[in-house]
Amino acid sequence: MRIFDPHIHMTSRTTDDYQAMYAAGVRALVEPSFWLGQPRTSPESFVDYFDALLGWEPFRAAQYGIAHHCTIALNPKEANDPRCAPVLDELPRYLVKDGVVAVGEIGYDSMTPAEDTALAAQLELAAGHGLPALVHTPHRDKLVGLRRTLDVIAESRLSVDRVLVDHLNESTVEEARDSGAWLGFSVYPDTKMDEHRMVSVLREYGPERVLVNSAADWGRSDPLKTRKVADAMLAADFTEDDVDLVLWRNPVAFYGLSGRLALEPVKPETLHEGNSILRGGE
Repeated sequence: MRIFDPHIHMTSRTTDDYQAMYAAGVRALVEPSFWLGQPRTSPESFVDYFDALLGWEPFRAAQYGIAHHCTIALNPKEANDPRCAPVLDELPRYLVKDGVVAVGEIGYDSMTPAEDTALAAQLELAAGHGLPALVHTPHRDKLVGLRRTLDVIAESRLSVDRVLVDHLNESTVEEARDSGAWLGFSVYPDTKMDEHRMVSVLREYGPERVLVNSAADWGRSDPLKTRKVADAMLAADFTEDDVDLVLWRNPVAFYGLSGRLALEPVKPETLHEGNSILRGGE
């Protein structure tokens, strides 16, 4: 079984997680830039973070035969902090990098005017750089947030079929599907979707244009949820081809819109800027 996790925050995970993910079948992933749990206070901290997404994390992933890609953006939560607004001016130099396969996560957290501005600006950046966009729908008032998101996309130059609308659930999937966007579901141990609800959604709406991710971050989460969804699909009499479509071919098709997807295993380097993942010896 081959698995592509299209949304996972490996900066928050241990190297052991990479090892466990490889053993479970994960061979590729996309790490979106996101809020780190504590507010950043200057654009410079974003620059260091973006550099790590393009350097240290691909290095760690390569040690276990996993192809690492990322998306770059000013995330919705921090779009509300005026100290972070200058990050928008830094994005163009990152959006031309080979490892960047979309603009994201963008979208809404609290649906403020500042988030409106950041979303519209970054959809324009995606269109101008020929990249798709990964859009975060809010955790509260999800249907209202989805509709507002789709309205802003419709007003932009970026076609909706180049947008992955993420963090969907049973209340938002139908309207998101009808819009023509790609459909993203984050599967968690306690919140949002779980693997059994995900199977029910797939039964009702089918596997086309659906991407399932673990979104594993610094909170309670599980980087093996993609494999657990695959196992639940097989137990529910989905075919191996259905599983491969949802957990491999769909994310490859969406992020392939960037023209930058590189799925061949990269030979791991011994060191990254003088550092290894080893402790206590060679």
